[in-house]
Amino acid sequence: MVRLIDRSDPHDPLARQFIPSADEAATTPHQHDDPIGDEAYSPVPGVVHRYRDRALLKLVHTCPVYCRFCFRRAMVGPGGDALNGAALARALAYIADHEDIVEVILTGGDPLMLSARRIEYVSQRLAAMAHVQLLRWHSRVPVVDAARITPEVIAALSAVAGTCPVTVVVHTNHARELTQPARAALRAMREAGLILRSQSVLLAGVNDDAATLADLMRALLSVGVQPYHLHHLDPAPGTAHFHVPIARGQALMDALRTIVSGLALPHYVVDIPGGYGKVPLTPSTWSPDDGTVSDHQGTKHRIT
Repeated sequence: MVRLIDRSDPHDPLARQFIPSADEAATTPHQHDDPIGDEAYSPVPGVVHRYRDRALLKLVHTCPVYCRFCFRRAMVGPGGDALNGAALARALAYIADHEDIVEVILTGGDPLMLSARRIEYVSQRLAAMAHVQLLRWHSRVPVVDAARITPEVIAALSAVAGTCPVTVVVHTNHARELTQPARAALRAMREAGLILRSQSVLLAGVNDDAATLADLMRALLSVGVQPYHLHHLDPAPGTAHFHVPIARGQALMDALRTIVSGLALPHYVVDIPGGYGKVPLTPSTWSPDDGTVSDHQGTKHRIT
């Protein structure tokens, strides 16, 4: 990623994502260290159980890069504890005891920072639970550190794919991130039977124009990655300079629909602060008149 940064461009979109800025010193009253309310839904360390049928399993707190807009920026980084030993046993036991959980989302930090051995161990333990039908790994590694996607890691991820479908959701925000090594890693993962989806964050100065988003979504499709989510920015402290208003995001989605096929259209979504869940930003949920978003129960929440 460092080599990809154009140092002659003071507004380079890759530098903006990864290089600390003095703008991060500014905070606003609505920003929070836990902006989407993970803590309130964490019954045991490492598990977030917000929705009845699925749970997050946060395996590790380290990442290959530290994105300046990260909504877990207060929790990840060097010194964070990996979920192992007794803590991992408790987390797995919780999932085993809750038979309504049919999908487990492996996250962190970045779970693909783990060794192939550890990835396969966790996969096998989860797939052995009769009620767990889907595994989903969320990672930036295939794009920002493609060399980590070794044949051993791919084999570990796909070890249970025959009985428990495995999806890898790749986080990428700009087409320039999809280097030849990244493309090769993604193709190898797809050829091994892994389902590939993408998630991106709508970021001011990075991808907040329709042409840039179209380039990204087309690039993803070209290597077999289905565009999935385009996230409205979560209000973590020090991230206001990345903020794109919802009305602007919806206008970008309208413009995107006119220049790409339906296959290239992600879902524009917001994770309502406070733990109220993720909802699509559509006319049925977003009210521009009062600046509110309706959650799954129809309750309105004011969001910028």
